[in-house]
Amino acid sequence: MGDVLGLLHQTVTSPWVYLVIIAVTAVDAFFPAVPGETVVITAGVFAASGEPNLVAVIVTAALGALIGDHVSYAIGRGGGAHRLARLPADSRRRASSDWARRAVDRRGGMILTTARYVPGGRTAVTLTMGAVRYPARSFLLYDALACGTWGIYCGLLGYFGGLAFEHNPVTGLLAGIGISLAITGLFEAVRWARRRAHARAASRRGVKRGPRLYRRR
Repeated sequence: MGDVLGLLHQTVTSPWVYLVIIAVTAVDAFFPAVPGETVVITAGVFAASGEPNLVAVIVTAALGALIGDHVSYAIGRGGGAHRLARLPADSRRRASSDWARRAVDRRGGMILTTARYVPGGRTAVTLTMGAVRYPARSFLLYDALACGTWGIYCGLLGYFGGLAFEHNPVTGLLAGIGISLAITGLFEAVRWARRRAHARAASRRGVKRGPRLYRRR
């Protein structure tokens, strides 16, 4: 464990860590399997001891996320609507796409600030906003706000975890990641509950209306 921790410390405190943060958070924006939050939180944990610089971690995380979101937006504009339409009706990606389209219709660019904290949700929203030709200038404005707050959130989450467990950075890292997963799970639970509530409301409306009867001519 000591060797692993030493290697991790050497990697995170290297000047190259900022380039790694940009690259990982950019890819994470359109390929959620990449652990963008984990990398930023890890850097934040070690920033509590002085290296790397916390402000630089936050700025590079926000910049990488901004670049990645624009790549996802560009994919959506370049034929993403057709790809989304071909997704199986009962697939998870299709459900995320439909949710994103409804959310964009109701809340516009502000949905970016919420979706950025949900890995699959943020990708679905940015792809959908590109597919529906959401104005690029407005997308940049809202996305800059979303990525900035997300970078601050991840960086400070790791930083305070590092301060709380100064002599045990692994515990601080696990605590930061655990809190991040809990918040993500909370967003997903709220979204699931709202979806169920809308489905039930639609079902009740259908029952109240009853079958439509047609007169013979």
